Amino acid sequence: MGTTLAVVDEAQNVACGTHDLRLREMEATVSRQLPTFIRQATRHLGNSADAEDAVQDAMLSAFRHLSQFRGQAQMSTWLTRIVINSARGQLRKRSRNNHVSIDAPPPEGEAYPILERLADRGLSPEEACRRSDLALHASKLAQKLSPNLRKAFQLRDLEGKTIREMTDTLDASAGAVKSRVSRARAELRRLARAI
Repeated sequence: MGTTLAVVDEAQNVACGTHDLRLREMEATVSRQLPTFIRQATRHLGNSADAEDAVQDAMLSAFRHLSQFRGQAQMSTWLTRIVINSARGQLRKRSRNNHVSIDAPPPEGEAYPILERLADRGLSPEEACRRSDLALHASKLAQKLSPNLRKAFQLRDLEGKTIREMTDTLDASAGAVKSRVSRARAELRRLARAI
């Protein structure tokens, strides 16, 4: 009977030693990786306040389940996975609760409905006019370029084509296309300064 108790005591001491070792490893990892954990959570949640809550929940969960860490991965990898899962859990909770009709009457104390308070992501009239003037001016200057340079400039900067798409259209190598675009831009800058 005494031998059995000694074996049990030794097993408990080993388990406690392993737990203490894991706890110290977790503390060291958290102190080193905390900004990384917060960035990971922010990437998923979109704001730092929710990210900090997710990281705090994740660290509490990791501490509670530290005995389940088997050491098959690094402690930082294990903790990162817990942080990401915590952030995703917050997203699932958030998506269930945040449904607001944009046509609903304004909330108490608000003068305008939600639809009228949303920011317009389009160009302002001034910006649209400025861009239109710039495009017109660039087109006029482009007429002074050689045909090869003009075509390269139009395809790349006015039509937004990729270099790969331009190689087929211009029947030239990627290097030649890049060179034409660069020369066209340099010539346009020179012409714009001369005006």
